[in-house]
Amino acid sequence: MEIRNFVLAGHGGCGKTSLGEAMLFLSGATTRLNRVDEGNSILDYDEDEIERRISINLSVATFERDGVTFNLLDTPGYLDFWGDVLSGLSVADGAVVVVDTASGVEVGTERVWQFCEERKLPRIIFLNKIRKEGVDFESGYNGVKEDLGGGVFPLTIPIGTGLEVKGVVDLLRKKAFFYSDGKVEEREIPQELQDKVEEYRGYLIEALAESDETLMEKYVEEQPITDEELISALKRGVLEGTVFPALCGDALHLMGVDVLMYYIKELLPSPKEARLPKGKKGEEEVELTPDGPFVGFVFKTLFEPHIGEMNLIRVYRGKLTSGMEVKNTTRDKSEKVNQMYMLKGKERKEVKEADTGAIVALVKLKETKTGDTLADPSDPIVLPPIKFPEPSISVAIVPKSKGDEEKVSNGLARLHEEDPTFVSSYDAEMKQTLISGLGEGHLEIIVRRLKRKFDVDVEIERPKIHYRETIKKKAEAQGKYKKQTGGRGQYGDVWIRIEPLERGKGFEFVDAIVGGVVPAKYIPAVEKGVKEAMENGILAGYPVVDVKVTLYDGSHHPVDSSDIAFKIAGSLAFKNAAAKANVVLLEPILEVEVIVPEEFMGDVIGDLNARRGKILGMERVGKYQKIKAYVPEAEMYKYSTTLRSLTQGKGTFTQRFAFYEEVPKEIADRIVEERRKEMEEENK
Repeated sequence: MEIRNFVLAGHGGCGKTSLGEAMLFLSGATTRLNRVDEGNSILDYDEDEIERRISINLSVATFERDGVTFNLLDTPGYLDFWGDVLSGLSVADGAVVVVDTASGVEVGTERVWQFCEERKLPRIIFLNKIRKEGVDFESGYNGVKEDLGGGVFPLTIPIGTGLEVKGVVDLLRKKAFFYSDGKVEEREIPQELQDKVEEYRGYLIEALAESDETLMEKYVEEQPITDEELISALKRGVLEGTVFPALCGDALHLMGVDVLMYYIKELLPSPKEARLPKGKKGEEEVELTPDGPFVGFVFKTLFEPHIGEMNLIRVYRGKLTSGMEVKNTTRDKSEKVNQMYMLKGKERKEVKEADTGAIVALVKLKETKTGDTLADPSDPIVLPPIKFPEPSISVAIVPKSKGDEEKVSNGLARLHEEDPTFVSSYDAEMKQTLISGLGEGHLEIIVRRLKRKFDVDVEIERPKIHYRETIKKKAEAQGKYKKQTGGRGQYGDVWIRIEPLERGKGFEFVDAIVGGVVPAKYIPAVEKGVKEAMENGILAGYPVVDVKVTLYDGSHHPVDSSDIAFKIAGSLAFKNAAAKANVVLLEPILEVEVIVPEEFMGDVIGDLNARRGKILGMERVGKYQKIKAYVPEAEMYKYSTTLRSLTQGKGTFTQRFAFYEEVPKEIADRIVEERRKEMEEENK
């Protein structure tokens, strides 16, 4: 049986999951049309998805229609969950890019489109929600064509407008499909639509002619072009990634969905036609072909409390059977394939084998994680891992119950295996456990899953800022440690000079001792003492940075001097010098990039300025604007919530550390006072 592996992708709220549910219903895979807004979706089955009415996880559904096995990969639309989008896009052979006709191309659509361009992934566009008051197909289509560039052309158009849409016309097959009460009827194209059909069919022929030299000659010479020639050029153009047919419909009303499935079957590649990833054997790069011993790629790991870890795998080559011994070539470990399941959302059906192109779930693998390759030991190919984005925001968490630290640690490790875009770490300097992800919504879901899957409650705290201290002027001071308690005493005496270094240069220690006044064997101890003093800070206990320290004089005692004495002397000398060197507080500055629709630019820039941000510039990205700014880290906590509010959910941002900068005095005074109170509490 033929296979089509395709992903439903697009911005949040465009109706991807509803479209997937419509496909399952029309194929007979479900007996009723399940709906996201009723909480009974087969594809959105996670508790958080049901409660929030949005897709959070990648979901897989295998079904059959017209002699073809379809492996549908339904992806989230919000960029907080971009990791699961990448997982789906990475193993699909083609994409259905879903667009809300009224909203047009949004930031999530653009991200999906860009990734598909990089992978040369064949695409079909589906303009959804056409049966809605005020929706105009023509302006929606023109907007998509303008935003997504060349190669976009119409393949179907609606019959009627807004709430009066009754069906769609297939421009290639010249057929009209009318829908009523979930049923479809094929009829003649209405007379009043003939001119519009000819106009849009002209766009179709023109687009295909531009992608095919033979058709172009016929088109220019006004020779007749047959339907067979058009279909052949269309299939070839889609596979090559040069043409992108746009269909329209309404998933909630089952309108145009059957036509879309027909064209998924006709136009998107089978596993044997698809562009396959390149693998490696040792250092040698190898082309992966559909024929040969088994090779599969794990694109998603799930943790289910009752069955443990479940690895979703795409079979790229050969056949996988239960009981088979395979090699995890990524980790150089052997694995035995136990139970194997075909998925339909939350439903699982055990199968004994999976052929080339199949997508199945494996359980009870011992060493295998997301991004790993499994292969026949006779041909140990390694496929490239998915390049997941780095986390962009962090929060601190604290267990509500003492003694739950180990449960938290184990749960966080499991959740990272499920979602590589989520990471956790322990900040030893600030004594906080941090969780990091792609957005506040992402981290909220992680905390909820900790409770639901691992039975551990945590509270979210604001991460402490890694402030630093530095000096602004040169100073000199003595550090002398002399102790006599009977018997051998302690003696160390040094003079040091401290001076500011350029920001980011760290620490430099210079030995300028002449004549052995401080013996060479004690100089490392002096440096150690200076470093310890710098670690504990002068103003508020934050580490001191960007300082050059020169040891230039001192004295020693032939009996009483020791490493410990000179270490203490070095520490005292630094503290004494720093007291004269105008110590100031530094704060981390982040480089922030915000992508927003143009109409929200003023509000977003105003908000960044209010956060003490420094706007660096703006540039156009498609129909959006990218604003670059330097903003203090202390001002960016929960920024994504504000940005969502300012931009009606359409803005996105990334942030990364840039440099340290002096804190304004009035703010620094407040931070120092708060820090001192905190240190007093800790020392009680």
